[in-house]
Amino acid sequence: MNDLANTIDDRTPQRPDTLLGADELVINMGPQHPSTHGVLRVKLKLDGERVIGSECVIGYLHRGVEKIAENRSYQQFAPYVDRMDYVAAVSNGLGYCEAVEKLLMVEAPPRARVIRTILTELQRIASHLLWLGTHALDIGALTPLFYCMREREEILKIFEKYCGARLTTHAFRIGGLQYEAYDTLEKDVERFCRGFEARIQEYSDLLTGNSIWLGRTRNVGLLKAEDCIALGASGPVLRASGVKWDLRKAMPYAAYDQYKFEIPVGANGDTYDRYLVRIEEMRQSRLICLQAIENIPAGPIMARVGKVLKPPPGEVYHAIEAPKGILGYYIVSDGGTQPYRVRIRPPSFINLQALDKMIRGHLVTDVVAIIGTPDIVLGEVDR
Repeated sequence: MNDLANTIDDRTPQRPDTLLGADELVINMGPQHPSTHGVLRVKLKLDGERVIGSECVIGYLHRGVEKIAENRSYQQFAPYVDRMDYVAAVSNGLGYCEAVEKLLMVEAPPRARVIRTILTELQRIASHLLWLGTHALDIGALTPLFYCMREREEILKIFEKYCGARLTTHAFRIGGLQYEAYDTLEKDVERFCRGFEARIQEYSDLLTGNSIWLGRTRNVGLLKAEDCIALGASGPVLRASGVKWDLRKAMPYAAYDQYKFEIPVGANGDTYDRYLVRIEEMRQSRLICLQAIENIPAGPIMARVGKVLKPPPGEVYHAIEAPKGILGYYIVSDGGTQPYRVRIRPPSFINLQALDKMIRGHLVTDVVAIIGTPDIVLGEVDR
């Protein structure tokens, strides 16, 4: 234990007097702990109940996804990405399909791009709803979980009607869409979005001004903008620290360049700001969906791509703004039917680096409140 305590981190200077006269202690949080949001093991170095260092141990869910990609055809690998961030499968599929399309130098038809945008924004809302419900539950608020699952269920029903899946939703194909939109897609999306604004207000009424919520989240887990940039953090974690960066605006893909929406940012970069940013992001996703269903163009849903894909030799990197941050795919083609190399930049893996910075100096109970705010999913951390 002494060796471990010495190797965790030497950046924190030793205090002459320890908290309550206690000696330094190293404890394990996880990997079975439900509040670690998956099979994550966190070694906490404590001075009494105050955290003075930490180390994340990952790999318990490693499945070799990138190596699997190099032994499958481009089409065969597409369903595997749905299993990484398994609560945002639609976003995973969009990033991969667009990366291969860049490699093939083809573009999905306008109708496919608009429907892709609608489904991806619905997935962003569903992902944030699951985050909000479980994060509130971690801190001790039970009611928001039931409220969030109520709305998430309506989104999953739309996914189920479209392609038969609710969780690992394989919605897209390389070159376009898996299926044509069902007859009532526009009406279902509009009905959900029209009623969702009032639901968001319910979440806000429960939490935003709640004194217990404020006490557990304000000035807890502070992360400055320069730290976010140095660590490569992205998504709501980055924007909550005041950095206005969103790939949907900075490098538009799908049909995002056709719609008006705002990029919410925070001021303090604490747990409370990360909550506020995600609440506002759900409002903006709702607005994007309402704009998109007003004018879904007619036409084909698939570009002209062969049944056997053989991209020309070369390499491509393509990134999208997934619910948790920037999700990037790097693919190398040697001209064959299988990728020569595939590497994935998952936002959960990168954002997890910031955990140590966020929890230092806080109590063990604060670790539970902080660890939910990067919104990690271990399926894409370990891959």
